[in-house]
Amino acid sequence: MSTRAIPAQAGTQSIDRAAQLLVHVLETDAPPTVGELSLRSGLPKSTTSRLVGALERQGLVQREPAGGLRPGVVLTRYARRETGEAELVELAAETLDRLAGETGETVNLGIPAPASVELLDQRDSRHYLGSTNWVGRRVPAHGSALGKVFFAWESLPLPIEPYERLAAGTAAGEADLDLDGIVERGYATTVEELEPGLWAVAAPVRDSSGAVIAAVSVSGPTVRLRPRLLDEIGRRLCVEASGLSVRLGHGERKRGVA
Repeated sequence: MSTRAIPAQAGTQSIDRAAQLLVHVLETDAPPTVGELSLRSGLPKSTTSRLVGALERQGLVQREPAGGLRPGVVLTRYARRETGEAELVELAAETLDRLAGETGETVNLGIPAPASVELLDQRDSRHYLGSTNWVGRRVPAHGSALGKVFFAWESLPLPIEPYERLAAGTAAGEADLDLDGIVERGYATTVEELEPGLWAVAAPVRDSSGAVIAAVSVSGPTVRLRPRLLDEIGRRLCVEASGLSVRLGHGERKRGVA
């Protein structure tokens, strides 16, 4: 009997310790490192690292480039659901309508999900070619313009390299994503990276804290891709995404302080 109780007790202890570390991550203003969590919890650094790894794999925490830990996509997505994904869709409706009317192409609203992007809403292309319905689907983040946005602004952790090849232009690793260029431009692009014959452009949407919680994209078939089109749409997306961010409260705290 005692030999069975020991593993059960050890398992419970591991759960308690992992929960303790997660609470520290959630309640700390600045993202703590593994070393800082080890000091606060009194656990050996090796144990802390192992437990943090388990939390990362489940999407409960994610590691920043500098090493700090913050709530993972599972928790942030739950928080958004509590505040209302329906509200996000409602607030984005006019933005999607305008972009669809101006470009004539497919327009999507997406949010980060574990290792992927979830599509919440869509406006269809006015053309027959390129009118796939993506709503409710999840697409691999590394192959989509939406996913590149979430990588660039650290709303999603980067996948383990090499990345899965989805089409001829799919990025093989972080170096191919051009994350610094995306941040500098303010938008991400893809050409035949998710599917053959498909291009897309996406820009970030921020909440009141400044975090990138969603992104808006325009996509179409490469037969309608002309020179400078991606840049033209990218600049327009930045304007529309910025306006949507304001409707979500971005910038209100700054104005209040002033």
